[in-house]
Amino acid sequence: MYQLLKQIAKTGIVTEPAPHPDAALRAVEQRLGEAILKHFGRSLAIRHVDAGSCNGCELEIHAMNGPHYNLERIGIKFVASPRHADMLLVTGPVSRNMEVALKRTWEATPDPKLVVAIGDCGCTGGIFGESYASCGRVSNVIPVDVAVPGCPPAPTAIMQGILTAISSGERR
Repeated sequence: MYQLLKQIAKTGIVTEPAPHPDAALRAVEQRLGEAILKHFGRSLAIRHVDAGSCNGCELEIHAMNGPHYNLERIGIKFVASPRHADMLLVTGPVSRNMEVALKRTWEATPDPKLVVAIGDCGCTGGIFGESYASCGRVSNVIPVDVAVPGCPPAPTAIMQGILTAISSGERR
């Protein structure tokens, strides 16, 4: 045990230093936090719906919950029920099997509600388009307030899309 502690003391810290904060990210976070407080007066509750994506956009959404972006700090939380949500975050082209489920989720979300389509598939149908198995883009099934393109979009772009939806004032 003594040898191990001696080796640890001799080696020291071997990890990389934490990255420096990005000025553009901090500006988006500040504007987003202010917009949430102004329009909601409380935290923003988001229900994420995967309508048939490849999970690339989900990885970026999960990254937003990590320590680098830390959405909880600026007043954004993800909820399990659409009845508790202020916003729907929809990823992927809407598969025929998810069409009814997405409509029901949209109907269960209380008014005023916001919808943000994430990724190229959610915005345009992507490489899948419309077919026997796909309804295509999200706006073919439910009304969309903001579309965030990218395959997958960066977490900063998703945060900017959420800010745009909140700031637009065209809440349904």
